[in-house]
Amino acid sequence: MSNIIKKVKCVVWDLDNTIWNGVLLEDSHIELRDGIVEIIKELDNRGILQSIASRNEHNQAIEKLNEFGLSEYFIYPQINWNAKSSSVKKIADSINIGIDTLAFIDDQVFEREEVKFTFPEVLCIDAEDIKDLLNMEQMNPLFITEDSKLRRKMYMSDIERKKLEEENTGTQEEFLASLNMHFTISEVGEGDLQRAEELTVRTHQLNATGYTYSYEELDAFRKSDDHKLFIAGLEDKFGSYGKIGLVLLECKSDVWTLKLLLMSCRVMSRGVGTIMLNYIMSIAKEANVRLQAEFVPTDRNRTMYVTYKFAGFKEVKEENGVVTLENELKYIPRTPEYIKVEFLETV
Repeated sequence: MSNIIKKVKCVVWDLDNTIWNGVLLEDSHIELRDGIVEIIKELDNRGILQSIASRNEHNQAIEKLNEFGLSEYFIYPQINWNAKSSSVKKIADSINIGIDTLAFIDDQVFEREEVKFTFPEVLCIDAEDIKDLLNMEQMNPLFITEDSKLRRKMYMSDIERKKLEEENTGTQEEFLASLNMHFTISEVGEGDLQRAEELTVRTHQLNATGYTYSYEELDAFRKSDDHKLFIAGLEDKFGSYGKIGLVLLECKSDVWTLKLLLMSCRVMSRGVGTIMLNYIMSIAKEANVRLQAEFVPTDRNRTMYVTYKFAGFKEVKEENGVVTLENELKYIPRTPEYIKVEFLETV
């Protein structure tokens, strides 16, 4: 398992004297900081989300961002008079990512210190250092995948879905059925390896072991007769969620062990979290083997333990911080009717 430095998932920008020169509510002439457009576009290309935490008048600031052609690059912008730490927390919660994966850029020492005091795990950056931003290791993903390039658009689709959900007057199942979801499972192909590695690095909340694997390790598992490596994708009427799940199975003659089960937190509310697990249970039963799963508790992944327990897994041992669970495969839940599930052959 690789030791990989944690990458930034979202950059939160201040506006006044950070994205632009000047103070919007005081200065008659506001202009963009040199090179800022190129930086914002390159972060977007790398799959790093961006938002705003600014003390400003909301409508006026959005109007100015529209004027500069930049508003589309920022999701869940927090433009208000609240503490910056409050805005940063709201952004992390809205995107559903750990606050320790955020970077905050501001020209004011006070604002950076206020965020740092409240959330020491946030990477705080002086606006004067923006010129070095793209060279920072935290801002350079190991790979830029197709999912990376589309990440902002995927999140913008999520915002549309949430609006529809809020307007829904029927049951949750009726809402999910209205999305026309299509869930796919396939063995990991060579073209999936970069995204597979990215998933292990980026996924913390819904990762049963917290393990991360390098491209080379995953490629070796893919080619191994003793392992199975599966990747899941999801799309609905709003578009693709991309590749959102990964499973690594160690396959011995009489027992298969789930070494890795993870699902992107973006699909947590879509009722698809157990579909991948149900599939593994089905093929294990068909192969007439015992099915075990490893679980390594972290400060974030208890949801995965609950997922295993609800699926009928029971603890059989704990050793060196690793909990081993086993499923007797007596009952495998049906796939919800509101989602189409398809196994795709690897190209």
